[in-house]
Amino acid sequence: MEQRELGFTKIRLPVVGQGTWQMEEADEAACIDAIRRGIDAGMTHIDTAEMYGAGEVESLVGKAIEGRRDEVFLVSKVLPSNASYAGTLAACERSLERLRTDRLDLYLLHWPGSEPLEETLRAFKDLRAQGKIRHFGVSNFDQAELSRAIALAGPSEIACNQVFYHLLERAIEHRVLPLCERHGIAVVAYSPFGSGRFPAPDSMGGKVLASIAAAHGATPRQVALRFLLRRQPVFVIPKAARAAHALDNAAAGDLRLTSEDLARIDTAFPLGPDRGVLPTL
Repeated sequence: MEQRELGFTKIRLPVVGQGTWQMEEADEAACIDAIRRGIDAGMTHIDTAEMYGAGEVESLVGKAIEGRRDEVFLVSKVLPSNASYAGTLAACERSLERLRTDRLDLYLLHWPGSEPLEETLRAFKDLRAQGKIRHFGVSNFDQAELSRAIALAGPSEIACNQVFYHLLERAIEHRVLPLCERHGIAVVAYSPFGSGRFPAPDSMGGKVLASIAAAHGATPRQVALRFLLRRQPVFVIPKAARAAHALDNAAAGDLRLTSEDLARIDTAFPLGPDRGVLPTL
């Protein structure tokens, strides 16, 4: 599995990690098996959030990584409604308890909210000083919001921005991705298959993906993930509720596409105009 540095942190992570959104809707035993098999395949970056299943998914992840905590880079997120100074500290404690661990490797604000960002960042820094988190960042922040977070937190503090990014939704490439590149901030792509919007096999884009996949002995989904990873700051965290799906995702980490492949995909799934907004699910 290819690894690259997580922005300015210099921590090397696999380019393909594991998302867990909506895992509460799937079979728990199968999800736990998928996460564990994913870790075996090199996908040691595991992302969750207190929002997912109202804490149920954090508990599931805690079971999956039991006895293997030191093998994984563990990420969770605080809800904006809980992101006051005191609320962030309390939310982190609840997440740690559900995850059965004493620290998070990365803690994110799930999206911009009404609580003062200064207070959320102050809580993050105090949690880091206490050893309960190693790094902190944000999620679903557009260019203006991320610029403000950088200004408030200071340089080399916001470790990542986790955003919605897939072949049919490339809006981050206009402003957010270039800003992250300038500041050494990692970009973590959630729902990289479009959350149910993956191109149909008989569509023009689907045929392009299938053609490139056949040439490399890969699958269309592996090709899609690899295209998103073509720029250095980007990591992807697809969800897999079954072991076979997890292993298919992991194989994208070793796939190499040619410049011609990338150009064909770019043409089939054009960037589109800058609408000035950052889409979310």
